[in-house]
Amino acid sequence: MPQPLRDEQAAVYRRDGYVVVPGFFEADEIDLLRRAAKEDRGLDEHAFGRADGEGGTVRLSLWNHPGDGIYGMFARCERIVRSAEKLLGGEVYHYHSKMIMKDAHVGGAWTWHQDYGYWYNNGVLFPNLVSVSIAVDPSTRENGCLQVIPGSHELGRIEHVLSGDQAGADRERVDAVLTRLALVHCEMAPGDVIFFHANLLHRSDMNRSEHPRWSMICCYNAAANDPYKDSHHPRYTPLDVVPDARIREVGVRRFSEAGDVAWLAGDRDRSAHGLAKKA
Repeated sequence: MPQPLRDEQAAVYRRDGYVVVPGFFEADEIDLLRRAAKEDRGLDEHAFGRADGEGGTVRLSLWNHPGDGIYGMFARCERIVRSAEKLLGGEVYHYHSKMIMKDAHVGGAWTWHQDYGYWYNNGVLFPNLVSVSIAVDPSTRENGCLQVIPGSHELGRIEHVLSGDQAGADRERVDAVLTRLALVHCEMAPGDVIFFHANLLHRSDMNRSEHPRWSMICCYNAAANDPYKDSHHPRYTPLDVVPDARIREVGVRRFSEAGDVAWLAGDRDRSAHGLAKKA
């Protein structure tokens, strides 16, 4: 039975800025998520695109509060929340979640960036946040898996500018970083998970393969890191944690409950707001 992160895995995260955990979710759990997401009309209807500056577009759906459906059960389950608490040093709350939908042949790239590069502008004072990317489909080099620079979370916040519709890290600085630190492709099987620091530099290529690469990313902020001002993502909101068994209980009950969340429209996602003048 999969368990929350062990101490040695948390140590890898602190050293490298990320840790990949194979089989964090079991095959039947991730199958429920995959089937629900790909049958969810609400997810598809509320998807929006972000041009990558390379001629492609990333399609995603975004929501702030996890809800009581299958997406909420993943984001609120003890296994993932207790892991985030271990990494962030105490109580956490759900900052937002999103489904990245890199469909075959058309899924766009993500430029190099740090999540804190734009969360900083939301009034979050410390980079004490963690993102948890859950592989819904196989994630390979061919279909645009996540790429990371181990140790780059120690660089501090890098200036970000617009690259297409995305907020990207200063490329001159990233190129300099790559002369000193390695680049790693994080290939994952469905159910594998990567926990990564808000200051970790990461990106992904376009999906030029015949196979989709969907992933669900849950982001958590430390409760003690409550933003000092309002933004399009929530300030501290107590998180109602549920037993891991709720994933199967909700998933098998009815797939249509997946879309019980309040979607965040593309024009309300202000992550790149205020960067245009620097581009």
